[in-house]
Amino acid sequence: MNKLAITIGFLVMVAAQWYVPGSMIWEQERTLTEGTPYKFKTRPVDPNDPFRGKYIVMRYEIDSYAFKDSIPEFSREEMYVYIKEGKDGFAEVAEVSATPLQTDWDYVKVSDAYIIGKEIHFDLPFDRFYMEESKAYPAEVAVRNALRQPDSLAPVCYGLVYIKGETAVLDNVFIGDINIKEFVENQDED
Repeated sequence: MNKLAITIGFLVMVAAQWYVPGSMIWEQERTLTEGTPYKFKTRPVDPNDPFRGKYIVMRYEIDSYAFKDSIPEFSREEMYVYIKEGKDGFAEVAEVSATPLQTDWDYVKVSDAYIIGKEIHFDLPFDRFYMEESKAYPAEVAVRNALRQPDSLAPVCYGLVYIKGETAVLDNVFIGDINIKEFVENQDED
């Protein structure tokens, strides 16, 4: 009887260890296949940080929302940033709320916001794009250089993010219409 209980306990533990990461991966993949894609314009990125791993740090033009009237009361611990597609095809903030709204807009949850005047500032939760180790730093430099060009010459840099329910997944980063991996490979050939 004791061996049976240990065996069952062991099998439950193994199943739980596979279930948790499996469900996280499944949710991310489901968001990529069923979610709504949005293009988020980027800002210049931070320098490479060797202590955090090989990824591109993403900063987006959408990082605040200006209220027309008075600012509602926020706990600043968790807010809902509602996203819609703008006229230029890129994502823009439709509304920011402390509570869920009854709307068709997609949203992302953000935390640690701060208020200046009538604006609320926040960081979007999809701020890292992981890449192959040898390409992460050249990709970050390529994005930074593209964003430093004069507006008339600069290609648009953006992150393609899929949103479904409460899950948002940064799928790829683009410079112009070329994904960042291809862009870096083309730079290496030159």
